[in-house]
Amino acid sequence: MTIAIGNDHAGPDYKFEIIKYLESQNITVINHGTDTLDSVDYPDFVHPVASAVNNNEVELGILICGSANGVAMTANKYENVRAGLCWNKEIVDLIRRHNNANILCIPARFTAIPQALEMVKTFLNTEFEGGRHQTRVDKIKCS
Repeated sequence: MTIAIGNDHAGPDYKFEIIKYLESQNITVINHGTDTLDSVDYPDFVHPVASAVNNNEVELGILICGSANGVAMTANKYENVRAGLCWNKEIVDLIRRHNNANILCIPARFTAIPQALEMVKTFLNTEFEGGRHQTRVDKIKCS
């Protein structure tokens, strides 16, 4: 499995810990995020992740910023992206089971790193239920 990850200046520490975990699970990670705390524009790091997910170049994506709102809004502009903003593993479970989310958006200023790692584990280990949820997911696209 290959996952694309991106972050702005609010998330380098989160990203490094998440990458360490993913690599321990033999998951290939493509890092599109900043590695420093210097202020950057989050869309510059979202577009490569969302594009890779949208074009099936990677299986999943993870985005991290202060509130995760901006990264989610930007990623969801892509036709085949379903990015979900989550602040606990219960919400992650729902975005995977009910919405077939393919990008997890983590708000670094509102979660702790251990909590973010639990969310990533849930994201990777939860399957889409399909059925009535597939009908709803099919209605998301505007095209």
